[in-house]
Amino acid sequence: MASTSLSKDRRLRAAHRLAQHLASVLGADFALRLWDGTTVPLGPAARADLALAIRSPDAITRLLRRPRLTTVVDLAAAGVLDIEGGTLLDLAARRGAATRGLARRLDKRLLARTLLPFVFARADRASAAHAFGGKQRPRADAGRDDAAQVQFHYDLSNAFYGLFLDPEMQYSCAYFPAWDASIEAAQQAKLAMICRKLRLSPGDRFLDIGCGWGGLVCHAAQHHGVRAHGVTLSQAQFDFAREKIARLGLQDRITVELKDFRALDGEYDRIASIGMFEHVGRANHAAYFAKMRSLLRPRGVMLHHAITRPAKRTDRAFHRKRPEYAAIINYVFPGADLDHIGNTQASLERAGFEVHDTEAWREHYARTTRLWCERLYAEREAAEREVGAAKTRLWLLYLAGVSLAFERGTLGIFQTVATKRARGASGLPPTRADLYPTA
Repeated sequence: MASTSLSKDRRLRAAHRLAQHLASVLGADFALRLWDGTTVPLGPAARADLALAIRSPDAITRLLRRPRLTTVVDLAAAGVLDIEGGTLLDLAARRGAATRGLARRLDKRLLARTLLPFVFARADRASAAHAFGGKQRPRADAGRDDAAQVQFHYDLSNAFYGLFLDPEMQYSCAYFPAWDASIEAAQQAKLAMICRKLRLSPGDRFLDIGCGWGGLVCHAAQHHGVRAHGVTLSQAQFDFAREKIARLGLQDRITVELKDFRALDGEYDRIASIGMFEHVGRANHAAYFAKMRSLLRPRGVMLHHAITRPAKRTDRAFHRKRPEYAAIINYVFPGADLDHIGNTQASLERAGFEVHDTEAWREHYARTTRLWCERLYAEREAAEREVGAAKTRLWLLYLAGVSLAFERGTLGIFQTVATKRARGASGLPPTRADLYPTA
């Protein structure tokens, strides 16, 4: 017992020395709060209203033994590593310019001496209790369970998503007519833009692949008179969408199914795929686009809206997963696989589509996810009651991290308009002036 107490004292003293050294070279505008309650400013003018909290010496031991982002995520989920007074967005904004080249300025001998007590200390074993427990097979024909992966992400709770989404429950990139527009206004602008790009007309047979909570099919039916059909693999989304359609009295114009897109048949004039392609998996892309082509009439219009990563010098380099990407896959978005826009366009052409327009919305998604994060943080107590403290912390970390990735350009998002290739005129107007009305 005495030796355990002595070990804790040694680690606490070492942590204080380490924090003071970091403060001398970092110059950040936030503090480090240690497990004994003491606060060490990490810059000469740092305020203590925002702090990175280490609530147990085990956190440092586990990070030293397994220095991976998944360890950070586990510690954050458990609350052992936490941000007090804000989110990762706040931490990033106040980290200071001195983070560049930080590793070169650190005293390596001091680091070795201060970290030594943590290396040999006992610590609880790492837990991945909040990660997806199923197999993430790459191919549909190899037993890939898309339903389980989708439900892990979307079936947390409709009430949870309602804490940070807009009233239409739009869980995809908003479109900001001005950067200070509200999330509600930007999501309405997004729905209107999608419908303009699809050039919907009364009576069109419209298919929404991955229809979510039904926002787009309802908007399209109400404002453009289409006959809409939506499919989702999320039971929670399906139940919500059916209730919404009934509440709005749109049963004669909209149908929704709890169904895999591969099981669809029929022919449609217009197809939208909004934020669904990320779930398909790279090995299934060719089959996915072939299926979309089979469902679309000749010269029918498809709008493909998906998150991307920048292309690399080689395909091998592109397919190598960064640590933060792997962490998102395991803890939040199982089965997700991002394309680069060049390959998406090539896949569309190989599948028999003609690509007409591609528009980048990266900054729009940076703004969208930032607002989602801020809204969830403001409602974090309600979120914890709904899904638990660990899931709430994970989602705050996820939304903030994704927003930063869009801001910095390590993630992108594109809307691509294509038609099912056929001889002759495409049927699209000679300009795109109608997409961007000035009044």
